Amino acid sequence: MPTDDELDGALRSGVSGLLDPVLAVLAAGAPAEGGAGIGGDAHVAAALVRAERGLLAAYAELVVMPRALAEEVAPGFRPDVRSLGSSALESGNPVVPLVGELRRRTENPEAARWIHRGATSQDILDTGLMLVAKDAIAASVVDLTAAASDLAALAVAHRDDPAAARTLGQHAVPITVGARIAGRLRALVRARRSLLDVAATLPAQLGGAAGTQASFVELFGSDVAAQLPSAFAAATGLAAPPAPWHTDRYPILNLAHAAGAALAAMGALATDVVTLTRPEIGEAALQRGGGSSTMPQKRNPVDAILVRSAAMRAPALVGQLHLAAGLAGDERPDGAWHAEWPALQELLRLLVGGAARTRALCAALSFDAERARANLSLSEGLIVSERLALVLKPRIGAVRFAEVIDRASAGEPLAALLRALPEVAERDVDDLLDPARYTGRSGALVDEAVRAAREEGIR
Repeated sequence: MPTDDELDGALRSGVSGLLDPVLAVLAAGAPAEGGAGIGGDAHVAAALVRAERGLLAAYAELVVMPRALAEEVAPGFRPDVRSLGSSALESGNPVVPLVGELRRRTENPEAARWIHRGATSQDILDTGLMLVAKDAIAASVVDLTAAASDLAALAVAHRDDPAAARTLGQHAVPITVGARIAGRLRALVRARRSLLDVAATLPAQLGGAAGTQASFVELFGSDVAAQLPSAFAAATGLAAPPAPWHTDRYPILNLAHAAGAALAAMGALATDVVTLTRPEIGEAALQRGGGSSTMPQKRNPVDAILVRSAAMRAPALVGQLHLAAGLAGDERPDGAWHAEWPALQELLRLLVGGAARTRALCAALSFDAERARANLSLSEGLIVSERLALVLKPRIGAVRFAEVIDRASAGEPLAALLRALPEVAERDVDDLLDPARYTGRSGALVDEAVRAAREEGIR
């Protein structure tokens, strides 16, 4: 049996990764006062404390409370996550037992009297979750920046290397390796920007019991009550809310959309890597990989696999948050609000873990231009049949063109069939069949994607 200390450590971290390895990175990525990992229970509890302290700082800033008293509130306090979690069962949320513990840990009765004064549990919990989200986005953006930087370098290096584009799992037309990478680069850069934009708008919450701020008006008057949300937001580093959002869950939905889209962008990249690193394709390779318990030759694309797993889990969590927002009735939801917490927590943890694994994936990724060219030649020229149709149908007609393609598909050499056509000059054949001459704006698309990344500060 595990000891109490071992159980306590597991509960505090919440990110051991035993059955969820994409989250194991969080144990090494703790914010300064966030406990054992970004998005873990200890991080959430610490964020709730930050919210309570932010309220005291707002009172002091508006000179309704002596600043010295705020400093006497439970100095150095770190909540016991296991105790807080079990106590939350009685009240339905962790803020009630947290406030009680803060008051017990504050020796000065006058200072203790100011703790949570006028606020409601939802004010502190919503604000705390926004603080957790801001930390999660900050960590994710660092990793996505590094990943995008590596992708930009790969796109430039392979700007003009031809490869087979695949649609519906089959060879389609030529592309370049760089253009394929640039598409994923654009998605990561866009996801990163969306996360930054959302982080800048994450609001504090301060509405009082039913969102009317009546308690603050009673305590301090209307003028101070009107200033309190902005002062609270400034003290916590969040945006000032235009109004209480107890049952208007737009901040949660905006956050969910940005996190879900970011994970989708990571997942699409990871899917390409899993496909292109298959031995029979071999157009991409990873410097690091995971082994098998029974097959020593295997080097599995573990980072890509874990990113895909995170991307697959995100939509259900985003959907759960939508459902909760749609059922947020009255002035505080009876269950819908509570259903948000675990869904949002897991989504944020997946965002952080997925971004960290995406960064590791891109750092280890390389592409084989020669293998891409070899795969491109598998169709023996038929991959440029779209180009041939555009050029030859006006010269030889649709019926004769269809006959040429049918014969080539049956195994006759396409180049010989083209040379046998009196309407096609000898010098045209090699040009028409050269896939590198039919990559469209692939090079320009690389340049544009890299330029857009540079404009976002990605080097």
